[in-house]
Amino acid sequence: MAADEQKKENQNSNTGEQVFVPSEQYYQYEEDEIDLIDLVLVLAKHKRIIIGIAFLAALVALIIGFIMTPIYRAETRLVPPQSLAGQLPASIITLLPPEFRSLAIQSGAIKTTADLVAGIAKSRTVLDSIIDDFDLMEYYHVESREAARRTLSGAVSTRVDEKTGLITIAVESKEPVLAANIANTIVIKLQNLLQNLAITQISQQRLFLENQLKEAHHALMLTEEEVQKYQMETGLLDVDVQMKALMDAITSIRAQIAVKEVELKAARTFATAQNPEIKRLQAELAGLKKELKNLEAKASSDNPNPIPAFKEIPKAGIEYARRLRDLKFQETLYETLLQQYQAAIMAEASEGMVLQVVDPAIPPELKVKPKRKLMIIVAGFLGLFVGIFAAFVKEFIDSSSKDPTSAEKIALLKAYLRRI
Repeated sequence: MAADEQKKENQNSNTGEQVFVPSEQYYQYEEDEIDLIDLVLVLAKHKRIIIGIAFLAALVALIIGFIMTPIYRAETRLVPPQSLAGQLPASIITLLPPEFRSLAIQSGAIKTTADLVAGIAKSRTVLDSIIDDFDLMEYYHVESREAARRTLSGAVSTRVDEKTGLITIAVESKEPVLAANIANTIVIKLQNLLQNLAITQISQQRLFLENQLKEAHHALMLTEEEVQKYQMETGLLDVDVQMKALMDAITSIRAQIAVKEVELKAARTFATAQNPEIKRLQAELAGLKKELKNLEAKASSDNPNPIPAFKEIPKAGIEYARRLRDLKFQETLYETLLQQYQAAIMAEASEGMVLQVVDPAIPPELKVKPKRKLMIIVAGFLGLFVGIFAAFVKEFIDSSSKDPTSAEKIALLKAYLRRI
């Protein structure tokens, strides 16, 4: 509607007077302006209540800040091991806390060594060791290890810098010295734990060879005892030179076959069947088996042209030769595995799965909690809002008490509340 249409002229038939009738928009503007002024008047009228509540809230926060026990934070920074290839082994994933474990299994979120170390720092194995070393169950005044573990886990935090990759391990405690000692001890526990875990590909091979070496040593001891026992029973100490040469050749081939089988098993722990290394080992193993079959055929009694010296050896000598062949095989296998195991240890040591401490934790001088300034500011603003709300409530009650209808409703409300 145009502006001139908003002014309506009513002609009085007797006087001829013109009357201005305000539009609906005009009334709305006037009402809004009055409401805003009323709000400001309410705030000004009850300014003492608003300021008093805000001041009281800030004062309470200040008192609580002085009453609360100060908390100190000790931090240590680490350079994580730089070598970690492939998917995390299952033995490592089981050590992680539930929140890290679910990420590692479902989405593979733990992709770097730093993330792995940060997760292990709060694992149950590390936390329980810290609890025992510092007798934290008594220090935290708890009766169960689970409660002490939760408290310690809440006091320990880890952070990985996305740019530098540095790991920060922080420990909070009301005693600065205790916080620093726990942080440094966590680093020591991590170093020992990482040394005993098969994390890398080379570490897995070393662990596999170590188990194979133990089994080969046990088998060698049993074979030596059997040969010694048989010698005492039969009195045989030597066999024909030609037969021994054949047995040595067969033993050597069998030992090579066993070694290749071990190498093939070790390679299959980190490579697929299409890997060139797997195919090469399979081809060499097939060739050795074929050569062994030919040598065993020469020594067989079914051979139409067996070695003469072999036919003339008595039954006891043949049995002794077989036992001697087994002993030679076990010795060769053990020596070969020992050489490979020593090489794996050297390779693992050169790989450097060791945490390097950049900044060891020291007893902090400044507390991190409570933050009194922040508490006072937050409490002051909260008290200010509460005071404003209280001012409007008081103004509403005062206005309602002057209105008979509202006063009657308030009295009825009080009566209902008394019945509760």
